[in-house]
Amino acid sequence: MIESAAYEIIKREGYEEGLKEGIQQGIQQGIQQGIQQGIQQGIQQGIKQGIQQGVRQGLLKAIEIGLKLKFGLEGLKLYPEIRKIEDTSVLETLSEAIETAKDISEVKAFLKTFE
Repeated sequence: MIESAAYEIIKREGYEEGLKEGIQQGIQQGIQQGIQQGIQQGIQQGIKQGIQQGVRQGLLKAIEIGLKLKFGLEGLKLYPEIRKIEDTSVLETLSEAIETAKDISEVKAFLKTFE
């Protein structure tokens, strides 16, 4: 086959067009994959936060009941301060401390360590 100047121009234009299309498709795929990964990570983070919030609320309710049953109104006076605690491991430990405390002063002393 004889290659002419016209053939070379057409060949180069075809190559450039193919290159442009390839780049565009690559960009589109990259964007779509990025969006999918972002959505998936957002969902996973939302689920994790939802579970942590549910655990926190359950612990707070258990603490509230424990304070009321064990120490009455005096115990419930501590509850607004306790609600400020975000760390579920601290709330778990507090729940156990309420269970073993002999009087309200032990619970107050425990709370002071987290101020």
